[in-house]
Amino acid sequence: MENQRNIAPIKLELLLAIVHNSKLAYYSRVIQSHQSNMQFTVAAKGTTHLILNYLGLSADRPKTLISAVVRADQAGELIDQLKETFLKGGDYKGVAFTVRLNSTIGALAYGFLADERSIKEQQ
Repeated sequence: MENQRNIAPIKLELLLAIVHNSKLAYYSRVIQSHQSNMQFTVAAKGTTHLILNYLGLSADRPKTLISAVVRADQAGELIDQLKETFLKGGDYKGVAFTVRLNSTIGALAYGFLADERSIKEQQ
């Protein structure tokens, strides 16, 4: 057991954020600035479209769901920054939260997701 080493010292979380399409590039840069190496985006709709359609009003404002793996030590600061930006209103509005990831298979995959360059050097 002497050779056993802890290759996952940093916990990871999955960030999910729904933002307006017009601010996608902005939010993507903000997330990347917090050591996130992987982001996945997909078209989404907010909940207000259901109510507006029911009332016969059309206000389709395209949204995007951003999924990103972030380091747990960066997640709190990132959520605070997103919350502050959401409070600006208008196209900056959105919703974001994180979910803890319990495991990652493979040291290289973990190293990439955690932005942990020393993992590759240890191999």
